[in-house]
Amino acid sequence: MDIVSVALKRYSTKAFDPSKKLTAEEADKIKTLLQYSPSSTNSQPWHFIVASTEEGKARVAKSAAANYVFNERKMLDASHVVVFCAKTAMDDAWLERVVDQEEADGRFATPEAKAANDKGRRFFADMHRVSLKDDHQWMAKQVYLNVGNFLLGVAAMGLDAVPIEGFDAEVLDAEFGLKEKGYTSLVVVPVGHHSIEDFNAGLPKSRLPLETTLTEV
Repeated sequence: MDIVSVALKRYSTKAFDPSKKLTAEEADKIKTLLQYSPSSTNSQPWHFIVASTEEGKARVAKSAAANYVFNERKMLDASHVVVFCAKTAMDDAWLERVVDQEEADGRFATPEAKAANDKGRRFFADMHRVSLKDDHQWMAKQVYLNVGNFLLGVAAMGLDAVPIEGFDAEVLDAEFGLKEKGYTSLVVVPVGHHSIEDFNAGLPKSRLPLETTLTEV
């Protein structure tokens, strides 16, 4: 299946079949998708919680109480639930960790190449955390790049998913102590196989026409 066919086929799943679970191989692959998503300057300002046990999914689903109860069953019935989290501050220690990992992975031929790479990344990091003072927004954008990459990737694997912003981030952050670790939750994505009760599975996709959303020059 080519990537355009995947994009045309995937949709936001509204009901999951709790009896259908990801295989161990599929579970490993979705973690790889999370790890290898692109991000600006390879900054990777994220952390993920992957819940696959009933207890783990129930902890995530606490964030869907009250105003977001309509999302609770999605979190409980899916095989796996991924919480996408963003760093709350782009600190020097993280930047050093990234460049050191790049060095360990063999990306630099010389110490000068490593220094130049680090300088380039810090230019953009400082632009956002010092000049524009919007580093939290910048980092959130990187997490959303990961979400988009993930949704297309799991669809290519033949899995169903739905991105959820309808949850209480304060509840979820407190449940997993995220703020204390320097993170905050942004998006929850349940992954699995849709239920026969999923009304959205049979509906045609709807998007604005290209004439409205695209300009060619």
